[in-house]
Amino acid sequence: MELSKSVAWVLLIMAGLCEVAWAIGLKYSAGFTRLAPSMLTAVAVIASMGLLGLAARSLPIGTAYAVWTGIGTVGAVVLGILLFGDSHSALRLACVALILIGIIGLKLVGE
Repeated sequence: MELSKSVAWVLLIMAGLCEVAWAIGLKYSAGFTRLAPSMLTAVAVIASMGLLGLAARSLPIGTAYAVWTGIGTVGAVVLGILLFGDSHSALRLACVALILIGIIGLKLVGE
């Protein structure tokens, strides 16, 4: 069953946010040596992939996958800076901005 485009985009954004959650969860799980963070990471992975699969029913797979990974990448970079003190050099932030521009461009032309 195909979803409306707007519902598919909402699901895709949710999938991307779940990807951010599991990427950050990897850090907190300490290589899957801590039970609670490991379990939450596993739940986020399953939710992320499931939501991506649903969104891909109605969106082009190349667009859906690129937007999904882009949201995950940008979110992981931003949270890495805020939570773990990762580098926030101007060049790194410029690269993140390019990813954001790509996500927006795919949304505008990818349907």
